[in-house]
Amino acid sequence: MEELDLKELFNIFWKSKLQIIFIVLIFIAIGVVYTTNFVTPMYTAKTTLVLATSEDNNGKEKSKETTGTSADTKISATDVTMNSKLVSTYREIVRSSNVIRRVISNLNIDIKENDLKNNVTVSNEKDTELIKIEVTNVNPENAKKIANEIANVFTDIIGEIYNINNVHIVDEAETPNTPSNVNHIKDILIFAVVGLVISVVYILIVNMLDNTIKSADDVEQNMKISVLATIPVYSGTDIEKRKKSRKK
Repeated sequence: MEELDLKELFNIFWKSKLQIIFIVLIFIAIGVVYTTNFVTPMYTAKTTLVLATSEDNNGKEKSKETTGTSADTKISATDVTMNSKLVSTYREIVRSSNVIRRVISNLNIDIKENDLKNNVTVSNEKDTELIKIEVTNVNPENAKKIANEIANVFTDIIGEIYNINNVHIVDEAETPNTPSNVNHIKDILIFAVVGLVISVVYILIVNMLDNTIKSADDVEQNMKISVLATIPVYSGTDIEKRKKSRKK
């Protein structure tokens, strides 16, 4: 296929504009049907925890040294550094089987351990000691209950493992009002863009496969011969108009 300049491409797409619009509208309709009938709404509840140095019963802080002993110290940069390092460990503990099993048992919910674990996301804000726990579920109320229970169970397990109480709940999870996986406008726009791309590709392929002669330029380019004359094509209406104009 010979190279096409921008003007030729524009003319090709302009002549096929109705086909392009039709294909895009079809994909928009498919997008509407898909997002409204085939996407199960999922709700995400979020709770936030913070790592903070806690005091023991005597009003003095505990800090574990690398040797395993404990010493009474004041709040220092070392405590902050230790908590920052613990954030990564705590993120893994939140999704551990021990925590997930206790949550399922405490709430007495009918859900498999792996399914719940896959619906739990743990992250921490950069350069902070905040841990964010997100739970996704088809039931918004269950999502809230599970998120709050995970926070409570996790706090208890940290106390059992490290013998410290340095995890505190900042924000409890609330019942989400809107699905987290459904965005009708976004989905429809995606389908519209896909339809536009497919329509453009379709028009280009059709044009590449079309070897019919449409103008004198096509004859000169494809057959390498000069055009001596052209015969205009008139419709019946054009001929009648010409006859009437001559009579006048």
